[in-house]
Amino acid sequence: MVLHVAVPAAVARIGYPRHWQRAWLVMLAAMAIDLDHLLADPIFDPNRCGIGIHPLHSYIAIAIYAAMLVVPRWRIVAIGLLIHIGLDAGDCLWQAWE
Repeated sequence: MVLHVAVPAAVARIGYPRHWQRAWLVMLAAMAIDLDHLLADPIFDPNRCGIGIHPLHSYIAIAIYAAMLVVPRWRIVAIGLLIHIGLDAGDCLWQAWE
């Protein structure tokens, strides 16, 4: 969970040094995609990989997030979404490795 806050902060500091706080807040707001966990049964399962399961973590959604990178107005949001997905994917790999 700490990485879901720290990684966007680092990316914002490096990628948007003049407005890093705003960029960081936008990226943190992108973490709201976890609301799709409320649609799952059970809502929280520590052994479930959400990638490809939850609607906002689906492969189609991930492709849309990647496409959003091309639009300058949506780029910071897209970066936040992709960071979140990447960290979740890392959790999935970690679970599979254990």
